[in-house]
Amino acid sequence: MSDWALTGLNRKAFDELCEFFGAVYQETLERDPKPRQRARGGGRKARLRSMEAKLFFILFYVKAYPTFDRLGWLFDLERGRSNRWVHRLQGILETALDKKRVLPERKIESIEQCLERFPEVKVVIVDGTERPVQRPHEKDKRKAHYSGKKKRFTRKHITGSTRQKRVIVLTQARPGKIQDKRQLDEENLVGNIPDAVSVEGDLGFQGLQNKFVNIHLPHRKPKGKELSDQQKQENKEFSRQRVACEHAHAGMKRDNAVSAIYRNRVPDFDDRLMLTAAGLWNFYLEASWLGQGREN
Repeated sequence: MSDWALTGLNRKAFDELCEFFGAVYQETLERDPKPRQRARGGGRKARLRSMEAKLFFILFYVKAYPTFDRLGWLFDLERGRSNRWVHRLQGILETALDKKRVLPERKIESIEQCLERFPEVKVVIVDGTERPVQRPHEKDKRKAHYSGKKKRFTRKHITGSTRQKRVIVLTQARPGKIQDKRQLDEENLVGNIPDAVSVEGDLGFQGLQNKFVNIHLPHRKPKGKELSDQQKQENKEFSRQRVACEHAHAGMKRDNAVSAIYRNRVPDFDDRLMLTAAGLWNFYLEASWLGQGREN
């Protein structure tokens, strides 16, 4: 197996991302307000000497999600230094992906913003996605994070995806108990999408069609009755098109850092990891489509 498989990128995509990553890393060094006690290169010898090594380190962490003990053993670092490097480099990777314009938006503030950011998008598929977390100690937190859908403790995001599996919107992580429609309403996501853009959802978003003209949901089975053959066929076709959002979620969760049980202690670091994973998935798609002229 190639070493590049451990990052989720091929060599060409890795080198392209490394250019942005290196530029952001240098900017952080120049902005560092702390006066240096000795010249760069002094002190103990660095283990992650090159920019490629630093990028490989953080991509490997996101992809494999090892413990800091195991990560330190693999890269010849102490456990504490592994921890510090992960949190430092994750922020740099996130900024680099932002400069590549592959990070999803966290919130759509206005119709104008949506049109400016995604002028080519004609369909947005909304859905919820959850990632497991450790069982909280406090009773209130356990109740808030227990997902009846997944039958475990989770944190939840609402995503907006295109038919080409690109994640263009990723809401902030919330405790898993929250219902999809409620989270969507509180983010006011649909209200800031132009009426000309179709918004497709599942039956978990029932009721949105009464508020917005661009909502498309599958037919709901009437109580005590059956759907007609035509409605069943329409639901089948609707599901066939809408499955792209499930593929987008699966693409993000190629990275074990957002699919395994979350075990870090830094508040909201799970949210930052999910954002990074979404950006890496979009970057992977962009690299795959390069030169093919495909539309979003």
